[in-house]
Amino acid sequence: MAGKKVVVGMSGGVDSSVAAYLLKQQGYDVIGVTMQIWQDEDQFTQAESGGCCGLSAVDDARRVADRLEIPYYVMNFKREFKKNVMDYFTAEYLKGRTPNPCIACNRYVKWESLLQRSLAIGADCIATGHYARIAKLENGRFALETSVTAAKDQTYALFNLTQKQLSHTLMPVGDYTKDEIRAIAEDIGLMVAHKKDSQEICFIPDNDYAGFIDRECGEMVPPPGNFVSVDGEILGRHRGITHYTIGQRKGLGIAFGYPVFVTEIRPETNEVVLGSDKDVYTNRLYANQLNFMALSDIEEPVRLKAKIRYSHAGSCCTVRRTGADEICCEFEEPVRAVTPGQAVVLYDGDYVAGGGVITHA
Repeated sequence: MAGKKVVVGMSGGVDSSVAAYLLKQQGYDVIGVTMQIWQDEDQFTQAESGGCCGLSAVDDARRVADRLEIPYYVMNFKREFKKNVMDYFTAEYLKGRTPNPCIACNRYVKWESLLQRSLAIGADCIATGHYARIAKLENGRFALETSVTAAKDQTYALFNLTQKQLSHTLMPVGDYTKDEIRAIAEDIGLMVAHKKDSQEICFIPDNDYAGFIDRECGEMVPPPGNFVSVDGEILGRHRGITHYTIGQRKGLGIAFGYPVFVTEIRPETNEVVLGSDKDVYTNRLYANQLNFMALSDIEEPVRLKAKIRYSHAGSCCTVRRTGADEICCEFEEPVRAVTPGQAVVLYDGDYVAGGGVITHA
């Protein structure tokens, strides 16, 4: 490892800080970089939001770099973030889908843009503080391997990294639990040892997605429309499809005396379909925008485990190819709230086999 140059994406949090420390201990020539991706936000909001890209992140990361005695820089990725994450986020909601902006940010900003710029300045690879591991398999392919702690595993949000990106990436934190990472940070005197993890979407610190979309999109935002039953009966009025997601029960603004859930969003008719809990379950989903890791492709039906959201433990399914850029997952047991726009990530044991973006159930 001696002399190999690695750029560590430093968010100011404990995970990426310890990642930089571990790599330095392993003999890498470590450079710390924080990606400035926040748009023209006032200083107070940036400092208060405390996300992975605000001013507080820069301040904390700079202090950690000083402590570790590594060079540190801030790189501006505002344009890339606006195009690939924020614009994508709003466009998906306008189509009645529920996007995952962290997945888009990982692929197109934290990897594609940062890796390209890092290689251009002479680095051999990049590294992050994600709870995941990278393995080179016997078939010659690179694949993500789940972290040692299932509770913090982040492979789901990284499923669409390319083979080139994986071959130039290090993830030293994946071999540790969160408690172990905090203990290392404390032992070496990092002031971020007990810093809280960021939870919300970094560019929507108040968690008001619909309000953000209203401000960004103005007249393009779909107007109020009808709530309808699974059978097509009009049940009432909704506030606009950007306020809802599949499986949602709270905040519907309509009462029936029994629980109802969003089962479908129909942008073409501006309708939100409501049904019972059983209506939210399905045995099948379709996905496109495919990316393969451990597997080079799926030509014959194969049994894998699928996660349909970050918090999903995973369910066994048979995956078959149904088009040039489409797969179908048939689940052995019904799964709840299959949501267009979210990712389905496929696992072969502990390795990410591949995945795609859910189009419909």
